[in-house]
Amino acid sequence: MSTENVRHINIIGHQNPDTDSICSALSYAWLKNGGSLMGKYEARRAGHVNRETQFVLKHFGIEPPRLCTDVSPQIKDIDIRHQPGIDAEMSVRAAWNMMRDVEIDTLCITDAEDELQGLITIKDIADANMDLFDTGVLAAANTSYHNLLETLEAELIVGDADARITEGHICIGTSPEIMEELVKPGDLVLVSNRYETQMCAIDCGAAAIVVCCGSAVPRTIVARAQEKGCAVLATPYDTYAAGRLVTTAAPVRHFMRTHDLMKFSVNTPIEDARKIMASVRHRYFPILDENGKYCGVVSRRNLLNLHRKRVILVDHNERTQAVDGLEQAEILEIIDHHRIGTLETSGPVYFRNVPVGCTATILYQMYQEQGVTPSQQIAGLLLSAILSDTLMFRSPTSTPQDEATARALAEIAGEDIPSYAEQMFEAGADLTGRDAEDVFRSDFKAFSRGDAKFGVGQSIYMTDKSRAAAEALVGPFLPEAGRREGLPMIFYMFTDMKTQSTDLMYWGSHTEEIVRDAFGVEPKDGVAVLPGVVSRKKQLLPPLLAALQARQGE
Repeated sequence: MSTENVRHINIIGHQNPDTDSICSALSYAWLKNGGSLMGKYEARRAGHVNRETQFVLKHFGIEPPRLCTDVSPQIKDIDIRHQPGIDAEMSVRAAWNMMRDVEIDTLCITDAEDELQGLITIKDIADANMDLFDTGVLAAANTSYHNLLETLEAELIVGDADARITEGHICIGTSPEIMEELVKPGDLVLVSNRYETQMCAIDCGAAAIVVCCGSAVPRTIVARAQEKGCAVLATPYDTYAAGRLVTTAAPVRHFMRTHDLMKFSVNTPIEDARKIMASVRHRYFPILDENGKYCGVVSRRNLLNLHRKRVILVDHNERTQAVDGLEQAEILEIIDHHRIGTLETSGPVYFRNVPVGCTATILYQMYQEQGVTPSQQIAGLLLSAILSDTLMFRSPTSTPQDEATARALAEIAGEDIPSYAEQMFEAGADLTGRDAEDVFRSDFKAFSRGDAKFGVGQSIYMTDKSRAAAEALVGPFLPEAGRREGLPMIFYMFTDMKTQSTDLMYWGSHTEEIVRDAFGVEPKDGVAVLPGVVSRKKQLLPPLLAALQARQGE
């Protein structure tokens, strides 16, 4: 199988990805591909790379994964018919023969660079053939003599095959008496083997004569044609057949559709394509590749043979945190360290959920199980994820296994944990040039419990000053964030890593009462101070969920 036909399996973390989400996707892809970030398994990201993660990737010289916010099926996920494009100069006759031979009713016209020029359908050809009175079509279409020779299977006796028909009409020569009034200078005349009609057509100023029935052309006719500048073609077809065929020598560009073409990109969602296809009558539609070049056609029938996107989820198993279109994708694996949430799969999957502080810790277990040592770069990514998720082992979610794993990875990566962690956290806390939305989305997740839906964000800071600046920036944005996310409640943690405390801000109906019930504190000016609370997963979510459940039961 060529590399072009290999269907990638996307390894992807949650929306608004944090360092663990990005680094775990990259590290698992490296393991799955046998020591390479390139291959069948591809790491993807479901949102913007925050500043902490940007620092990590730059520090270890790794490019961010490509963005993927929707795994709904696209045109690229069906069997596209790779029908080659045709040249605009191809004759209508040749196009019709091709349609018949390959059993297709639409051909796409492309240039030498595979740029789509237009398309022609069998209906367009039928309409052209039924226009019996268009005797000037060859001139109007600037038809080449090459096309004429090919269509009539003719031999060129006199003339230039590279010349074009630029004027005149098509006539059938019967007798000299009629021809003298019928034939005009520049016309194309179909003649029989009668010497008189051949000579008369030439003398009337015909641009070309077509001698039918495979008749030999006398030398005197050849000489006269050369003298008058008249092309002479000899065809094996009789006059009737030649008369039927001759107009089909016109190039397809004269009849092709060029305006408002119904075409799709390989990235067009299937649902969008299906709606458009239902609005028009023809069957086949051109497809453009990632570079906008023609690459084939697709029909309604192709939409039935759909290959769902295949994904591996890391660092989440909540539907509200996943990329769009997940219900239309095939989930192969889930590697996570969070509570088991609302996600459903269509069949059994490999699901590895371990109560540790970071997904990267689980991945390193898998490296060891397979007898694989990560490279210095990948070890650095895994280390960064663990330091980030466990707040350098200060978080209550951190386990001895996380710390032991981080120290082993630090040896491979060649990093001093305290020094490197401080650089990483400082980079993440830097507010220079950032707006409220950027800071808000740096680590934000949506959750649901029963009928209640809410979001929890968290930012981690090394100093009181940077934390206060972030609160002043993000606090006024919370109502707008709730509207944009479509969530009735927002909670946001501003965590000071050195003092091991969190300022919790909130927005939404009854959120102040929920915070009061959950943590037993009295908020002041829209902020609840939570000493010792640093973990969203272990210290914030359980009390919040309990308070929400209690209110639902009232």
